[in-house]
Amino acid sequence: MDGHQEPRPEDRTLNTPLAEALSVVLLVAVLVCAVIRPFGLPEAVVAVPAAGLAVATGAISWEHARAESAHLGPVVGFLAAVLVLARFCDDEGLFQACGAWMARWAAGRPGRLLTAVFVLASAITAVLSLDATIVLLTPVVFATAGRMGVRPKPHVYACTHLSNTASLLLPVSNLTNLLAFTASGLSFTRFAALMALPWLVAIGAEYVVFRRFFARDLNAAAPTPTTGAPPEVPLFALVTVGCTLAGFVLASVIGVDPAWSALAGATVLAVRALVRRRTTPLAVVRATAPAFLAFVLALGVVVRAVVDNGLSDALGRLLPDGTGLLALLGIAALAAVLANLINNLPAVLVLLPLTAASGPGAVLAVLLGVNIGPNLTYAGSLATLLWRRIVHEHDHGVDLGEFTRLGLLTVPAALIPAVAALWTGLRLFGG
Repeated sequence: MDGHQEPRPEDRTLNTPLAEALSVVLLVAVLVCAVIRPFGLPEAVVAVPAAGLAVATGAISWEHARAESAHLGPVVGFLAAVLVLARFCDDEGLFQACGAWMARWAAGRPGRLLTAVFVLASAITAVLSLDATIVLLTPVVFATAGRMGVRPKPHVYACTHLSNTASLLLPVSNLTNLLAFTASGLSFTRFAALMALPWLVAIGAEYVVFRRFFARDLNAAAPTPTTGAPPEVPLFALVTVGCTLAGFVLASVIGVDPAWSALAGATVLAVRALVRRRTTPLAVVRATAPAFLAFVLALGVVVRAVVDNGLSDALGRLLPDGTGLLALLGIAALAAVLANLINNLPAVLVLLPLTAASGPGAVLAVLLGVNIGPNLTYAGSLATLLWRRIVHEHDHGVDLGEFTRLGLLTVPAALIPAVAALWTGLRLFGG
């Protein structure tokens, strides 16, 4: 299933030291360009040639590159379907309705708005993936805070933190989840059941820290809110999302890949938009973010080259054995550190083959680390990098020191109890 067998000597044309050096250089180049995106170019512009160079020079064998692409292919297809589903939910007015609900429920009180953002961002991240929270909800939160006349910082920061932390619940919530779901051997419902308590605990810890960290912003006086006519609730989009979620559960029960449910939901909304002439076939293709999908596949090949050339052995010596509480804490901590060093997507690609043999508990501990840990640094996850660009587009500065201080508080406060909750669930219900 994981396609991560040890490379044979005849699979390489480079000697080991040179192959190791080249694979590391390529990975660093890919990640740096993903962070800074020179000239606004897509991440794939560097990642795809880097993967090709790794294969051409023998830093990774063609067989392993093909196996890694085949391993990631279904996951990438699933991601494409979820991205389309989220995009056309936005076109149906779902996120506009969410913004109107937040403003009405908050009633001009910044603290209540933060609560509303936490609820909505957690639900949207879990159901429609973290990309929907970053790309679609963050601008809505900016607009809602502007209409209410409140300081946007705590609410906007909540979007990026929850795009990571709140993506723990379902296999569809994050690309890292899809990879861990495949490696764990769990059913869709079993995965969600084991992650439900860690998800709630982590979000609760984040909320407590946010209320204290942003107390001054949340206690600032706000003008009397003006309420207009609420937008129409997009029932068709809501029903489609509900049916898609039900399809995930049903597909898991009958042994069908949940990707078919995601594809069905995306197709329904896309066809509806096409029939009503609200979109074009080209726009549907663009909604899949093909450049980002190519980046994911290419990054997987480059990471596999690094793994083949020694990283796997080095990390294997650091990973704790077993699935006791201390072992799970060690695995999650290592995953969090690695996510902040090389980004969470490469981190999960590296760690899953090393932990899959220990069972689903170890795999889910990796997931806790790579989903909660990235809140510490900008480079920890692709979602945070994208969030930073969106924030700058709204002329709202992000202070690196403040971002890091908040992360130093939230990451351990959320990660440690979340691991304890996972361990408790495994003891009570089994892995």
